[in-house]
Amino acid sequence: MQTPLLFAAIALYLICAALPSRRAGLISALTAAAWVLHGAGLWSEVAGGAGTIRIGFAAMLSSALWVSVAAYWIENQNFSLDGMRRLVMPNAALAAALQAGFPGNVIPLEGKSPLFGWHIAIATLAYSTLTVAAFHAVLMALQEKRLHAGTDARSFMSSALDRLPALLTMEKLLFRMIGFGFALLSLTVLSGIVFSEQLFGQALKWDHKSVFTMMSWLLFASLLAGRRFRGWRGKTALSFTLAGFATLLLAYVGSRFVFEVVLHKGWA
Repeated sequence: MQTPLLFAAIALYLICAALPSRRAGLISALTAAAWVLHGAGLWSEVAGGAGTIRIGFAAMLSSALWVSVAAYWIENQNFSLDGMRRLVMPNAALAAALQAGFPGNVIPLEGKSPLFGWHIAIATLAYSTLTVAAFHAVLMALQEKRLHAGTDARSFMSSALDRLPALLTMEKLLFRMIGFGFALLSLTVLSGIVFSEQLFGQALKWDHKSVFTMMSWLLFASLLAGRRFRGWRGKTALSFTLAGFATLLLAYVGSRFVFEVVLHKGWA
């Protein structure tokens, strides 16, 4: 187990979250260092054994936040998204801490289709991208609340919110992320349906994970269709984004948490 790498990443994430916005150069450097340490610890935990992988609710959550940190760092080079730092960094630290405490279950890859690894990778990337979209939606909701409160109002993260791009720009970024995440989620659903027997050794069964995944897919599909044909935006778009993410959270992380922590069962 590579918990020292994860603990080092946690410390840097928390420092990044606490630093004042004017230390942009230091924040960027520490974010990159934390991301590398987090990635090394994540890889060592998940793919450390020969012919096996270790998967659990914490590893999936940690992977999602690891990708979220990368997305924040890249987007912040083009747009001032310092408000997202205040949301992403503490959650990334929490996810890394959970992975250190709940390493998950070892799954042998012997006898499994090569598609299994690709299915897990695409599903994790889809979940990660939509996690970033959820953070973005929360940031937009805070930004809109800040605008309605008036320029003299002071609230949590107010200075960071004031430096965000215009709401229209934020909305374009949100739908760009949702579109990419939805495409990956569609590939995940399609591969699960078409290659279920090769991936999992059995025909597709409509368990809690499949049902919640399809519900999430339908919510995001409705959002994108509503955006395209009805011009949905604002609170409607934010509500659909957060509802779709919450449903996806129940499908993957929520179900794995119940199996591993509550029921003490292996991968299902």
